Amino acid sequence: MAEQSADINGVRICYETIGDPGGRPLLLIMGLGGPMIWWDDDLCGLLADRGFHVIRFDNRDCGRSQAMSGRVSLIGSFLRQPPPYSLDDMADDAAGLLDHLGIESAHVTGVSLGGMISQTLAIRHPARVRSLVSVMSTTGDKRVGWPNPRVLPSLLGKPPKGRDGYVEAVLSTFKLIGSPGFTFDEDRMRTRAARTFDRGVNRAGTMRQLVAITSAANRTSQLRRLRIPALVIHGKADPLVHVSGGKATARAIPGAELILVPGMGHDLPRAVWPTLVDGIDRTARRANSHT
Repeated sequence: MAEQSADINGVRICYETIGDPGGRPLLLIMGLGGPMIWWDDDLCGLLADRGFHVIRFDNRDCGRSQAMSGRVSLIGSFLRQPPPYSLDDMADDAAGLLDHLGIESAHVTGVSLGGMISQTLAIRHPARVRSLVSVMSTTGDKRVGWPNPRVLPSLLGKPPKGRDGYVEAVLSTFKLIGSPGFTFDEDRMRTRAARTFDRGVNRAGTMRQLVAITSAANRTSQLRRLRIPALVIHGKADPLVHVSGGKATARAIPGAELILVPGMGHDLPRAVWPTLVDGIDRTARRANSHT
């Protein structure tokens, strides 16, 4: 289905569905500054082939969803200045999208920031989440999931100029934070970066999303109250969200399965897709067996 937009809680959200509408609903939530096309078309096709009705969307302040307002800084967030919006608001966007689509509950998978939003969605709207898969994410506990300092200048440096500059900057970033144990697909990344630029890049929005992360409270105690099938996947070589974040997430959610992938960094190389697709399917089937 072609991209569509909906007014969700007063925010315009761009979304797309893939696969049989009668299939198992699967909501995919992408990470920091990442539009829905970062859920690769072929990956979404593999999930649709497993019988999922795939729903992907641009988070607020990203892609073709609504750009928000408000100037922010990381220093301000550490000084407890109120952010323009929170992870709670972003989770409510996801719940509102399900409302718009007439879906009572869905299987939910999130990557990085998307994992945090997915966790928050399960905490705030437990009846809406059938199963949870949290990928290369963390709990909000500042003692775990820390970034390697060497990657921060690349993420917080001067913005590139123009389409070509953006593409080259994305390549440099993912060569730094990506998976050292897997082949880097430069052609695929170039194509994805160009598509991302063409759909709209919102650097100020990415900073507001980042401040939503840094302003969020520790979710550990709330995750312990979840009673849904859950899977946590994390790369052992992740330089952006240390593997301790994934381990802490799995410890917090009762009965969660944990998969640690050697050589995987902060991306989803094609070689990891079978692990991800099988894991999403297996976790969803656990949910079905409980009903």
